[in-house]
Amino acid sequence: MAYHTLLGFKKEPFSTSPDPQFFYLTKEHDMALTSILIELRLRRGLTVILGDIGTGKTTLSRKLVQELKDRGNMIFHMILNPDFETEEQFLTTLLRNFDVELTDESMSDMANILELRDSVEKFLIQKAEEKQTIILIVDEAQKLNLVTLEVLRVLLNFETNEYKLIQLVLLGQLELYSKIVSMPNFIDRVSFKYTLNPLDIDETKALIQYRIRQAGYEGHMQLFNDDAVSEIYNYSRGYPRHITMLCHKVLKELILQNREAVDRDIVLNVLEKERRVGWGRAESFRRGNPTF
Repeated sequence: MAYHTLLGFKKEPFSTSPDPQFFYLTKEHDMALTSILIELRLRRGLTVILGDIGTGKTTLSRKLVQELKDRGNMIFHMILNPDFETEEQFLTTLLRNFDVELTDESMSDMANILELRDSVEKFLIQKAEEKQTIILIVDEAQKLNLVTLEVLRVLLNFETNEYKLIQLVLLGQLELYSKIVSMPNFIDRVSFKYTLNPLDIDETKALIQYRIRQAGYEGHMQLFNDDAVSEIYNYSRGYPRHITMLCHKVLKELILQNREAVDRDIVLNVLEKERRVGWGRAESFRRGNPTF
């Protein structure tokens, strides 16, 4: 029997999979999501979301996808690994992902880059005439090389007098900032930019409680006491991924000790066990919101 079933949960509360159902909207995440949706509705072009590893960018992207599915006039695709080597490779992938049929001529050799660009532009114009909004979401955008970033810049040149024909949402680690800041013609096209920071201690507590509720816990007692939450925050530095990973281990320890609630001693016991096998302390990440 799974550990979460023994504790009265209907689902695993602290999975690290980016399930939108378990995505706790802090003020920062809510502001980012709402602003992205506004930018997409207005078709402003380019949105950039930055954040260190574990701040919730990937889960935010899944929540965005969930929101877009409810909007019938938006056609979107998400790229999970944007490690493209050439412009031809990127444009070909882009067209295929949006179900644009490619001719043998357009795929024959590198001389047809202009034809691929032309196919993208015709597709975007057609969808604009059909009142459809085309959206490309790129996760792990720090992996984009300068060639692909330049292609994205060119795509943003496709526009009417009122709006951009393609909407780009880039979510990446802070390394992405250093890339795009060196490209004046690219960074000038950023319509909305935001950096996700780690949670504070109150948000850490709220995240834990939210996930417990979403997993179907109906117990009347407080499963994590305040001292336990404080220790979890001290270890995780407020990074959602570290919080969920630690809480998962703590609940398993709760069962092993045959206890009813998580206190500070249980958390410290888990951390001590992990240190013995080399897990160590969570890395202290950078904080702050870079200025564009």
